[in-house]
Amino acid sequence: MPGIEAVAKLAGVSTATVSRALSGNGHVSPSTRVRVHEAARELGYVVSSSASSLASGRTKNVGVVVPFLSRWFYSSVLEGAGAALLRNGYDLTLYGLSGGDEERTSVFEHFLLRKRVDAVLALTIELNESELQSLLDLHKPIVGIGGPLKGVQTLSVDDVAVAMLATDHLLSLGHTRIGMIGGASRFELDFHLPTNRRAGYEDALRLAGVQPDASLFRPADFTIRGGYEAAHELLTNAPNRPTAIFAASDEMAIGSILAARDLGLSVPRDVSVIGIDGHEHSEFFGLTTMAQFPRRQGEQAVEMLMDRLHPGRRDPLPTNIPLPVELIVRTSTAPPPAG
Repeated sequence: MPGIEAVAKLAGVSTATVSRALSGNGHVSPSTRVRVHEAARELGYVVSSSASSLASGRTKNVGVVVPFLSRWFYSSVLEGAGAALLRNGYDLTLYGLSGGDEERTSVFEHFLLRKRVDAVLALTIELNESELQSLLDLHKPIVGIGGPLKGVQTLSVDDVAVAMLATDHLLSLGHTRIGMIGGASRFELDFHLPTNRRAGYEDALRLAGVQPDASLFRPADFTIRGGYEAAHELLTNAPNRPTAIFAASDEMAIGSILAARDLGLSVPRDVSVIGIDGHEHSEFFGLTTMAQFPRRQGEQAVEMLMDRLHPGRRDPLPTNIPLPVELIVRTSTAPPPAG
């Protein structure tokens, strides 16, 4: 395989410039970077990761800690993070925590402490004091998604405010008998997402002069099946059937639409449905949703890590950055039926 000297000669630059252009470390003009990459590609030159790591003290690898791998939201964030890391010339090492407390302990007390990563992305994981200290002791850049972490730069959605906005949309259409499918204690996720979204729902009702009715709440597990079963219960409660359902995730909202149709009800003529997420299938179901753009969250988190790994790229960002959420109105919400 040709060496770095051959690439430098073909590109008409120094070997130091080739090193900076191919590693992403240090300033190189865009036109020079393109010329170096084209020369490397023409010659079939591949940077030795081991040599690069020895020279720079970096692994060009970012560790991502995630609670679930099978949920759409998490896989979408990972997709965005992976694409952004690839653009920046970094590999990704995934640490899943779905195996329980023992697996979680092993990740924080053993795997991450091996220091085989240059930075860490913690995805919607509320770290306890010892776990957080383990990460801080790495002296590596850390970015969190999902909620505040003391001493860590984070991206987060205000779940109370988002739930209020979703409920306000239904109230603005004239609904007052609004059911909610959310989470119970056994479905509590990190950063208390189910609790916060229920609080936002109830706050919006009270501000509109509507007393929250516990009989209109059903817990579920943030899956389509869970949403279907919860909505089926709500919609077969004939004397107190809601005219609208706010589901704390799009997957549960999709389950609610399917349950309504199986019961012979029309969405939105008989019951309106709104969710949260911006799921990739929400448009197919005509679902009104509070979109939170998970892929974009992953990309933004990686760019924040790159800012920490390569100071001077951009102006410093604040410690806790609120994530944008957008109400996307489709055909699953409408005014309640007359009478």
